[in-house]
Amino acid sequence: MVDVYGAHETRFYYVEETTYGVTPTNPSMTGLAGAENVEAAINPSNIKLRGIGSVDLQAIKKGLRQVMVKVAYPLPSDNPINFLQWAKVELDKSLSIQVIYYKGTFASATDIISLLHKGCKFNRLSVECSIEDVIRASAELLGQDLTVGTAKITGATYGDNVGAVPFYESYVKKATTTLERVTDWKWTIENNLKRVPVIKTGGHILKYLPHRHRNLTGEVTFEFEDKEEFDDVINDTEFSLEFGLGGSPVKKITFTGCKWENVASPTRIGDLVALKAPFVAKGPVAIS
Repeated sequence: MVDVYGAHETRFYYVEETTYGVTPTNPSMTGLAGAENVEAAINPSNIKLRGIGSVDLQAIKKGLRQVMVKVAYPLPSDNPINFLQWAKVELDKSLSIQVIYYKGTFASATDIISLLHKGCKFNRLSVECSIEDVIRASAELLGQDLTVGTAKITGATYGDNVGAVPFYESYVKKATTTLERVTDWKWTIENNLKRVPVIKTGGHILKYLPHRHRNLTGEVTFEFEDKEEFDDVINDTEFSLEFGLGGSPVKKITFTGCKWENVASPTRIGDLVALKAPFVAKGPVAIS
């Protein structure tokens, strides 16, 4: 009898698709060895039918299958942007994502449960950094379909990106100036994906997964030493923000067309004054 599975018996792998919703043949699967939280979910969107003559449901029919996977992980120092770069909608690429539960060592795993999510795209991505911590990301991806199996992908090779990027290997630049007062930062890309099915045989599986209007937002926390951010708001100043994500050479994401949405300096007895500055970006955004 197989025992229950633990987090230490779980792996997260992904590969770029060349055809939407189709896992490549003999794929080279890349893993997030440091993933801290993984959640695979499928919702049949059941259509519940009632009718006269009964207090209970008359029928339950499957609706549009909704596939989703969430993952939270520290950015791997091996390649900090290898996974999150696919959040950039301009790439218009999709991923196959495999969540594997297993027993024994992964090289010779037994009792495998494979959840292979096909046709996945980033719906939402958040990355944040605080002093005395590593840079962390959390992502929500929507998919087209889910295949459940009991083995690894035939012909696949599996490798992992490892390590983590500590806060002191990050930086924040406003235009070309490095900001030396920052204690925390975070940003979010929301692609607002739309599940689009069509009326056909097998129509409970979506055919298209386009993005809609994108939201680019974030927040930078400063030690309160000057009035620059207040001046930016009053002067309606537009600027770019570049966030260093570690790696060698250094990887980064740049938001253009930014403005501070709100600037506040909470002041409390017995504490230093900080300045919190949420921003919104017009875009475009570059990940490199």
